[in-house]
Amino acid sequence: MEQLIIFAILLSLGYFFGRHAEKKHYKSIKEREKHWLQLPTTSSKYVLGDDREINRCHLVNGSVVVSVDYFKRILAGLRNFFGGNVQSYETLVDRARREAVLRMKESCPEADQVINLRLETSSISKGNGKQIGTVEVLAYGTAVYFRK
Repeated sequence: MEQLIIFAILLSLGYFFGRHAEKKHYKSIKEREKHWLQLPTTSSKYVLGDDREINRCHLVNGSVVVSVDYFKRILAGLRNFFGGNVQSYETLVDRARREAVLRMKESCPEADQVINLRLETSSISKGNGKQIGTVEVLAYGTAVYFRK
């Protein structure tokens, strides 16, 4: 009985604190995305519709590691048992991807464009190697600076 109570407490804490942290992170992401909206970013290898002379280019990157909370881990375990989309992890990966792209843009504030954007995603296992502990996302691309 004691273990069931501890499980319920951990589940409740994971739900409330995890949900609060996720909402706070999404709010931060949305505010920063508005700020960086003027920096065009594309997966194309070519500069977007600009005939200006390129002054310089360099590799830029941004990475983030986001941990899975206890509640999401329990939900994912249930979803693995019954099958289907693991929606609890989808929001985790979405936040990680968006955060990595923002960090990449923040690393080149004077750039005119970022081209050839690529995303690499990996998971870091926890425990017996079957549970995901954290998700890492690396965003990288080429920052292009035009001659003024």
